[in-house]
Amino acid sequence: MIKAYRIYTGEDGHSHIQEGCIKQHVSVKVKHTHFEETYAADTLDWHTAPIAQYVITVGGVLKFTTRTNETCIINPGDILLAEDCTGTGHVWELLTDEPWKRMYVVYEEGQDDLFEMV
Repeated sequence: MIKAYRIYTGEDGHSHIQEGCIKQHVSVKVKHTHFEETYAADTLDWHTAPIAQYVITVGGVLKFTTRTNETCIINPGDILLAEDCTGTGHVWELLTDEPWKRMYVVYEEGQDDLFEMV
């Protein structure tokens, strides 16, 4: 099981977090991927996801928080499914002295996001 968290915009206009996993052995068509690294001890204030995408963490440990105080801790190997492209958004902060190294995978609109609740 590949651990995953989904951040999405609820009917109340707020971002919410669900814990689950990503279906395995299923393909999804993607538009593009890119890689980023953020310095250790960094944070990002309130924002929404620019586009629905997988964020695959390969280094660093982060805490994501919504305005309704829902939180999740992302560790290397975890997948964040960022789907809160509207609404009140979320913040994140690095919890360790490591930089946040990640890969963004933007999937094609209309594709199954492969997220399952556990």
